[in-house]
Amino acid sequence: MKHFPWILCLLLPCLAARSLRHSGHPKEKWVTLFNGRDLTGWDSYIAPGKQDGGDGKTMVTGGLNNDAKKVFSVVQQDGHGVIRVSGEQWGGLSTLQEYDNFHLQLQFKWGELTWGQKKGKKKDSGLLYFAVGKHGADGNAWMRSQEFQIQEGDCGDYWGVAGAGEEVPANKKSDSEYVYDPSGQRYLFCATSTSGRHCIKRGDPENPTGQWNILDLYCQGDTSIHVVNGKVVMVLYHSQQMDNGQSTPLAKGKLQLQSEGAEVFYRDIRITPISQLPPGMQ
Repeated sequence: MKHFPWILCLLLPCLAARSLRHSGHPKEKWVTLFNGRDLTGWDSYIAPGKQDGGDGKTMVTGGLNNDAKKVFSVVQQDGHGVIRVSGEQWGGLSTLQEYDNFHLQLQFKWGELTWGQKKGKKKDSGLLYFAVGKHGADGNAWMRSQEFQIQEGDCGDYWGVAGAGEEVPANKKSDSEYVYDPSGQRYLFCATSTSGRHCIKRGDPENPTGQWNILDLYCQGDTSIHVVNGKVVMVLYHSQQMDNGQSTPLAKGKLQLQSEGAEVFYRDIRITPISQLPPGMQ
């Protein structure tokens, strides 16, 4: 028994750590946005078009939750349900709910098909966030939003969609080419700014085509962070929207997955609220 105090000294740190783990210490509480079975909780929107109705009349196709060609569907891969975006028609798959102050994580990988003007070109999609307003505001297919670009070799780029804008520190390479640099000058990227609405991410941590990639998007207040496979590729500030030359904040909205001419698969889509951005990422 004379050795008991020494044993107790060794055990106390372990007991204390165990106590912390089971004492209600806050952890990330993930909410799954895709149930692996169907598209419950999501709306589909297909850019409207016209086609022959077979009776000498034309009919309008597409629109909200009118996805006749199953551009957005759930398929099985490796025994698990995944979202397939065929890319055959332009459109978006959007959450019913709006979000702010969150950490979103999802996985994606490219399929093999490309269509229309994207045939044989870089496969393209996109994660749109803070999506607001009407469907089809951009390209007749997408809502006003901020875009976390998902495109072969360009994953993590920023695009301002339908009047949305962000300030990003960048190096100006040309009048149309700006590359994210945390120590660079801040430029406003939106459709009406002299710098345009596109900023290029830093680095290229995307996995080879056909492999799964993990994307993390952190949004807190009007600041966002794009992360590709664990690497920060862009930090964006002062999320806003422009109307008639006036800027207002844009820090809450739906999430939308783009169909833009390429086959792509998504899985493990989950979100958790945050009260601050991860330290060291900015």
